[in-house]
Amino acid sequence: MEEINFKEMEIAYFSMEIGIDANVPTYSGGLGILAGDTLRSEADLELPVIGITFVYNKGYFKQSIDEEGNQHEDERNWKPEEHLEKLPNKVVVKVDGRDVVVGCWLYKLRGVSGKYNPIIFLDTDFPENNEEDRRISHHLYGGDLAYRLTQEIILGIGGVRMLDSLGCNVKKYHMNEGHSALLCLELYRKFNDIDKVRNACVFTTHTPVPAGHDQFDYNLAKNLLSDNLPPELENDIFWEGKLNMTHVGLRFSQYINGVAKKHGEVSRDMFPGYHIESITNGVHSMFWTSEPFKKLFDEYIKNWEADPFSLRYVLGIPLNKIWNAHVESKKKLIDFVNNNYNAQMDENVFTIGFARRAATYKRGDLLFSNIQKLIEISKKAGKIQIIYGGKAHPNDGLGKEVIKTIIAKMKEINNDIKCCYIQDYSIEEGKLMTSGVDLWLNTPLRPKEASGTSGMKAAHNGVPQFSILDGWWIEGHIEGKTGWSIGAHPNVKDKNDNEEDIEDLYNKLEYVILPMYYQHQDEWIEVMRNAIAINGSFFNTHRMVQQYVLNAYFD
Repeated sequence: MEEINFKEMEIAYFSMEIGIDANVPTYSGGLGILAGDTLRSEADLELPVIGITFVYNKGYFKQSIDEEGNQHEDERNWKPEEHLEKLPNKVVVKVDGRDVVVGCWLYKLRGVSGKYNPIIFLDTDFPENNEEDRRISHHLYGGDLAYRLTQEIILGIGGVRMLDSLGCNVKKYHMNEGHSALLCLELYRKFNDIDKVRNACVFTTHTPVPAGHDQFDYNLAKNLLSDNLPPELENDIFWEGKLNMTHVGLRFSQYINGVAKKHGEVSRDMFPGYHIESITNGVHSMFWTSEPFKKLFDEYIKNWEADPFSLRYVLGIPLNKIWNAHVESKKKLIDFVNNNYNAQMDENVFTIGFARRAATYKRGDLLFSNIQKLIEISKKAGKIQIIYGGKAHPNDGLGKEVIKTIIAKMKEINNDIKCCYIQDYSIEEGKLMTSGVDLWLNTPLRPKEASGTSGMKAAHNGVPQFSILDGWWIEGHIEGKTGWSIGAHPNVKDKNDNEEDIEDLYNKLEYVILPMYYQHQDEWIEVMRNAIAINGSFFNTHRMVQQYVLNAYFD
């Protein structure tokens, strides 16, 4: 394995979570998976990018769900030394007046050409630190606000110091969401010039929900930041009496973007006075394409893994070959749920998939709004079966209630419609589901889905999306060609209408989707082929990263 030349690293990508491997549990969901996909594409494209995150010795959490549908969280014990290489470098960051020693681990990410890019995982679990400080790097999104802010101080300030310790020659610092925004304070200490800091910073905001932006009380922030906060920057750092991490990222960045065209609009409304662009998210094509489809693409599209744009040539692949690859992928998923959950599912039955974080605005229970209607549709229009997955944040009581509701409804209809809720949903289950179901469902309240990437993974495997028009689906949706919409177009009707969405969902399922799947298979496979050719070829991180290169990374 080649040695990493840290001096070559010109772009630093900071993210609170990075999902690079199912066995490295340093991610919780979409943000971390996107970070992993971004870094994979940057390695493929041989860009001089280094990733920075935390090692999280105890991971996020291991989810189990009991008979009543209650979510339980257990610590996840993993051994970083089995997957990462410990580096000797250590830096010190002052938190609440104490010196905290920060070390790091290295993951070598191999690109498609064989070139390796580094990812640095920060760690505070060292004998030099007291017990409290050793735990800073233990849990992702764990603890109270003081714990979270301490982590964000270490990530931002400690991350920049670690890059300097490694000898990196960083010209651009890319903040993937606001968690790492305090890196701006360290850059100001280095440059002593706000304009120089701004010229070096790129900020991507992912959250169209005000509550999703990290905010900390003035006194807490002032105390924990200690002497890391120059007095002359107080007015720049504090906004409406709070340390708002999104505001810091906006204030100190030259290039700012949302993660879909619609999200760019929403962000400009939320943060007037800032020039906010949009770069729509993508997924890493090679990583999320199932083995049967990889083989098919290898046969017909030379070098597709290095050039995902060429997936548009899928239009020349015979329909039966597309179908056969899907059947093979679907069999793996059905075998998995039958073997692990005794789901008693049939690979010949139309299968709906839904998997994402269990938050109320994602309306995971919308499909089950009228279970008698759902049973009737399954009997009249064609049999269906349903597979769900996703975790609720440990502190999100309402999200946990959503899971409980879904599981109760699944039990109610299980005699007529086979259902399964996959526990502890992670990268491997995500690969199985997004390639193995027949239809990918998404039902968020508009405009709260910043982008959404699971439907893009599904599209790479010929699985059409059936979704509310929000996030990326506004751009990727061609009705009846790449999938189907649920409810009104946001340009026609701005407000959410729950009853209208439910009615449209059931009607399209009964009168459009199921009849096409069961009675007009060639038409169905045509939609599958379009999903790959139109959406897979565009909604990938190679295209996304190239937009960052052109617009944000290199002046």
